[in-house]
Amino acid sequence: MSDQFMRIRTVVLWSSLLLVPPAWGDVLVRWSELSVPPQKALGVRKLVVFWGSNAASAVRRARAQGYEVYAELPFEQAILAAELISRQPVTGMIMDRGQGQQEELDSTLRTLRSAHPKLAIWLLDSNGKQPQMRGQMIATRNGMLQVSSPTAQPWLDSNLPAARFEQEFHPDQPPLYAFQWEAGDSVEQANGPSAEDYSLAIAEAGAIHADLILAVDEKLQKGLLENQPASWAIWNKVKQHLSFPSSKLHGSLQPWANVGVITDNYEAAYEPMNLMGRHNIPYRVLRATSVAARNLEGLDVITVFSRPDKQALSQLTAFADQGGTVVLINLKGTYPWQSAQPVPTADHALSYAVGKGRVIELAEPVGDPETFAQDVRRLIEKDKVLIGLWNALTTIAIPYRNLRSGEILVELVNYAEEPLRIQVRLKGSFASIRYESPDQACCQLLPPAQRDGFTEFVIPSLYIAGRVRLTPAARDSRSSTIH
Repeated sequence: MSDQFMRIRTVVLWSSLLLVPPAWGDVLVRWSELSVPPQKALGVRKLVVFWGSNAASAVRRARAQGYEVYAELPFEQAILAAELISRQPVTGMIMDRGQGQQEELDSTLRTLRSAHPKLAIWLLDSNGKQPQMRGQMIATRNGMLQVSSPTAQPWLDSNLPAARFEQEFHPDQPPLYAFQWEAGDSVEQANGPSAEDYSLAIAEAGAIHADLILAVDEKLQKGLLENQPASWAIWNKVKQHLSFPSSKLHGSLQPWANVGVITDNYEAAYEPMNLMGRHNIPYRVLRATSVAARNLEGLDVITVFSRPDKQALSQLTAFADQGGTVVLINLKGTYPWQSAQPVPTADHALSYAVGKGRVIELAEPVGDPETFAQDVRRLIEKDKVLIGLWNALTTIAIPYRNLRSGEILVELVNYAEEPLRIQVRLKGSFASIRYESPDQACCQLLPPAQRDGFTEFVIPSLYIAGRVRLTPAARDSRSSTIH
């Protein structure tokens, strides 16, 4: 599997966040020029500089302009550089985990935080993906990369799978990632990323409740410092999106999902999770070693990519017995349900009846994630599908639920970077629907239509980012079946 699919695997505890839910959607700008525009002009509070020969000077200049400054460096250099960095006017140190092993990373983090308690020390996943839409889908079959036909649905590169994985394994901090801009055509190479490219990256980080280090192209940095109108025209568009992902929203929000993904192996589950996100199938990740009945509440389908232990097997069997569907992917072995007569459902797939539900065993890894995602959606009974979108091939919708109020919040990201009129169908009855986006003031009231236990509405124009807030009807807020 390529390095681009590698993700952070080290538990990072931010001591300042232990007593409150972690905020999210924070954008840190990576800056390489020695000078930087004033903080109010750039519209960000946090600046990241690479730690090197000119870093101390860059840090002082940025601090003088009103920024919180973070020093970024490879993990391997952290211990040697920490003492010098701690004597600089920096807010924190960001370590790129690189190829560091979990035990080594954990030990170093404990040592550094003990030695420098006033210095924020964060761990960075620099292998993030540039959010974008591709014309073709890339899938792995029998270990070989295959490309779909140009007529297939567009492939979306998203960081949603990595965020969901990290939010389960490291709940005390939001995921922090960065990515490298891909070289495009000759125009893109000459001009650098567009305002829409920057805005899409910011919008996605906010929607998936993650933090992002945004690399600003050197040509744009110089243009901003020289007060070039064209450069500021680009950045002023970006600033609209910088203020949109608000950490004030985080409160009691939790992903609203009825599909579970049990995995301790990010690489094995990445492509299926990416395509489930692409098909707007809300899911949450569960680690294989901590499957308990309370973690399965609200789920209708569970996909299993890592071998369950005895306790997890017991919970999965009970889940199926009560009417759920369990799908095991390439986990050959002896299981309790195999005493029943299996029914072949497809090539290399057997289905076992378990009480009111069933267990499906796939004898091979997921070869076609597109087909797998479609199959998962078909396994969900129609009256239990949480969300559906129409005219939205390039849009990901990510629903959250406020545990206190029952309010549903749907984050929308359009990877096509072109306005779309989208129809949305959401499970439940809602009395009020408000829509907001970086392009217009909050909030536009959307008229709902109630049909068979679902609420339907239309978003007139989604450009890059949008957010829908749905207040449940009185009955749903008192006793809701929405999990």
